[in-house]
Amino acid sequence: MPKSNFDFLKDQWNFLFDDAQQAEHNAFIAPRTSAFYARRVLEKIADWLYTHDRSLRTPYKDNLGALIHETTFQKLLPTALYRSVKLLHRIGNQAVHSDVQLKGMDGLQLTRAVYDLTGWLVRIYTSSDQPLVIAQFQVTLLPKPEDKAAKDQTAKQLNALQQEMQSRDDAIKQANQQLADNEAEIERLLVQIEAVKKANIERFADVKYDTSEAETRVLYIDVLLREAGWDPQGENVPEYPVTGMPSESGEGFVDYVLWGKDGLPLAVIEAKRTSKSPEVGKQQARLYADCIEAMHGRRPVIYYTNGYETWLWDDSFYPPREVQGFATRDELQLMINRRQSRKDIEKAPINKDITERYYQEEAIRRVGERFQKECSRAALLVMATGTGKTRVSISTVELLMRQNWVKRVLFLADRTALVRQAKNAFTAHLPNVSTVNLVSEKEDDKSRIVFSTYHTMMNLIDDARAEGTRRFGTNYFDLIIIDEAHRSVYQKFGAIFGYFDSLLLGLTATPRAEVDKNTYNLFNLEDHVPTYAYELDKAVADGYLRPPKAVSVPLRFPREGIKYADLSDEEKEAYEAEENFYDEQTGQLKPEIDAAALNQWLFNKDTVNKALAYLMERGLKIEGGDKLGKTIIFAKNQKHAEFIVKQFDINYPWLAGSFCRVISHNVNYAQSLIDDFTVAKKDPFIAVSVDMLDTGIDVPEIVNLVFFKRVRSKVKFW
Repeated sequence: MPKSNFDFLKDQWNFLFDDAQQAEHNAFIAPRTSAFYARRVLEKIADWLYTHDRSLRTPYKDNLGALIHETTFQKLLPTALYRSVKLLHRIGNQAVHSDVQLKGMDGLQLTRAVYDLTGWLVRIYTSSDQPLVIAQFQVTLLPKPEDKAAKDQTAKQLNALQQEMQSRDDAIKQANQQLADNEAEIERLLVQIEAVKKANIERFADVKYDTSEAETRVLYIDVLLREAGWDPQGENVPEYPVTGMPSESGEGFVDYVLWGKDGLPLAVIEAKRTSKSPEVGKQQARLYADCIEAMHGRRPVIYYTNGYETWLWDDSFYPPREVQGFATRDELQLMINRRQSRKDIEKAPINKDITERYYQEEAIRRVGERFQKECSRAALLVMATGTGKTRVSISTVELLMRQNWVKRVLFLADRTALVRQAKNAFTAHLPNVSTVNLVSEKEDDKSRIVFSTYHTMMNLIDDARAEGTRRFGTNYFDLIIIDEAHRSVYQKFGAIFGYFDSLLLGLTATPRAEVDKNTYNLFNLEDHVPTYAYELDKAVADGYLRPPKAVSVPLRFPREGIKYADLSDEEKEAYEAEENFYDEQTGQLKPEIDAAALNQWLFNKDTVNKALAYLMERGLKIEGGDKLGKTIIFAKNQKHAEFIVKQFDINYPWLAGSFCRVISHNVNYAQSLIDDFTVAKKDPFIAVSVDMLDTGIDVPEIVNLVFFKRVRSKVKFW
């Protein structure tokens, strides 16, 4: 067996060896295949870490993109290694999902990245008193292709191979789970791994992962350029000579110049090695831009990067900002064109057909002032439910498009129903602007306003097209609107806002004193000071909203609990029939059940029947008081919701099972129920919700809210 750079994996880490060796073996011979196996190594390492290192928090989804973007995962790895992780993920995706042509140098750099990553894993997590010896990486161990025309595998072949191997991996994982030790043994192993990790982090603290400037270009910058549709080896030839530098010779060499279709410069890129801060190249990049402008008559956009951090500086309007990639040719051209085409948004007329109320206009003006006068790229509006947040966002988009500030907009919400509602509202008020809902429709590159849930967009960010470019590049959207911009959105889906380089507009009905601190940070605002606020008390005082009227339903048991001694003989009989009211250890009947324990069930028929009767009798009515108005009941869980509806149908059979319905993620075709619920005179009139309608639904006819569960979060309550 030939010697390998990965021989150090053969002992305790043998499950990584075969794939790592395949990446190494194919590096020069078949770089696309090498990228495929390198990504598999990353997948296996991520899976192992999330299983064995309990400092990692499981993300919203278990795909590779979500795993590596989780904050705790990013903090676990040294900065340079996290660069390698993102590289392996990116190029691995390109290999499987696109027809991009990779070169032998790409295969070499990926193999180096796998070597560094596996080396770190072995050093940190191997329990051994013996000195760990990981030999220096040797390029000479990589096989050289004798036939330069050797064929690599296609994306289709690699995709099929991936599915085949995934099935095999799942089977092995399932078998391992069945053979797992008991919980006590698992806990002992996790504690042991934690101790080993702590000791080894200190032991190997001096290990460095550095890349030269030349390697940085090939390993990181060229990948980002390809994703944006640029050919790093084409007309954007590195080391472009310029004159006019403040040196003896007056000459210099720009690392990259990106050119427009008209032959004029669009951007300059200054690259530094990974161990240096990109800030080191900032002034050098600006001087290059001065030279290029003098030579060609147009000032380019400025980029400076160390491969891991990339900064964009359009110094005609904005200060430098960190970005996650490069803009495409068309996006850079648009950026430069806006230097002249961008019009005033602080004083431009607001479309009163969309927003006519004074506070709505004031909110839009404050956003315009924030974007234009303050040159900020983020704004946050805090507006009470029912005051027209969506209309304000539509009117803002109309203004920004009319004044040439934005071309493409992304509207994000955390529920499919909210996405659909928003799209319908935008289409109604901006009928001439093309829109698409990514949850249910296919994006065609022509849509000006794109609607999506956070989950859907997270999945699409990593999508690569056949030519290797990203489906959505970092500069694809000019504005992102974040509906219900609260803390959980930032925590779970912060990678979206970190990836896209766009203006941000946040919308929330949560009172500003309750909005999480991190949300303000996202919009670069002082804590508790949004761009504009129009809250419930002000809306009520102005007469635009009615104040909520709280009605306490007199149900003694859910509030006080139950004492057996206080019950009537009939109630004692019912108490004795409840299995949950007996002590599990002694089998004896408990003398009392406190309110907290009782609220774990809330399945008592009498309690549910009384609550429903109270609602039907005292709830706000329509049609002259003959019919209960639209109502939402917030249930504790799916079973509780189903129980409520079952009791409703028993008590009110003449309403034919259509008046009260469960609306949750567990219900097939739930969206059709929501659509029916939004129609004023159509059943259902009572929607029993399990988390699905908690973040709001645009149904003005709703007059009753029933909290049939404890709500301890003020944000959720509002």
